[in-house]
Amino acid sequence: MIAWLRVALAGIVILVASILLMPWQLLALRYDWRMRRWLPRLWHRIVCFCLGIRIHIHGEMETRRPLMLCANHSSWMDIMVLSAVADVAFIAKTEVRDWPIFGTLAKLQKSVFVVREEKHKTGTQANEIAGRMADGEIVVLFPEGTTSDGNRLLEVKSSLFGAAAMAVPASPSGTVYVQPVAVAYTRAQGLPMGRYHRPLASWPGDVEMLPHLKDMLRCGAFDVEVHFGEAIPYRGDSKRKEVSATIAHRIRSMLGAALRGREAA
Repeated sequence: MIAWLRVALAGIVILVASILLMPWQLLALRYDWRMRRWLPRLWHRIVCFCLGIRIHIHGEMETRRPLMLCANHSSWMDIMVLSAVADVAFIAKTEVRDWPIFGTLAKLQKSVFVVREEKHKTGTQANEIAGRMADGEIVVLFPEGTTSDGNRLLEVKSSLFGAAAMAVPASPSGTVYVQPVAVAYTRAQGLPMGRYHRPLASWPGDVEMLPHLKDMLRCGAFDVEVHFGEAIPYRGDSKRKEVSATIAHRIRSMLGAALRGREAA
């Protein structure tokens, strides 16, 4: 009973925050005000606090621009967490646009929706991402292309790094910085989560949303570790597959260390 009262109170606070902030975000999107970048961070921090998501940051986000963050992806909470940490925009598959609630939130954050199956559209989509990065926006890419169970990094798709290559000519220094980020859910209600309990936080594609939300809210609180690795300079002569392999290695190393309660080597 107490747990559901907490959920109800959190829902009321989130609703009030949304009512207050959403009109400003809509105006900011309409007139391209710079506040459209930081208002989502404020909203996501409120949501994370209400849902009991405690974020622990390790390392530092790269200060040089243009910047692309590449992170492992296991849950819709990844978006809440990364948005609470920095002013970011996401690269999302086009199906997300039509999802209830999450699609609306993605559009309010001005996510870039990509159609990966239609090759003739990839150039236009990469150009949009490159333009946003050249304008100083931090773009987040989930290079696995789907969600995992939270225990490992899936195969990284090197083709998704094309946007970084497209942004190189627009960079004053001729360099785009690609930074690996590991997001690891380590505790539930203060207790360590093992391999078999981590799916409480993760949301693999074959799990229905409503049952997952119910289980997640019933847990009450999660601790999540966000590890920022060393950024890789992506230049005109960089090899996309080499960059993606290095990024994957660093994410995998940081994620494994975080899940084991250690620092990555």
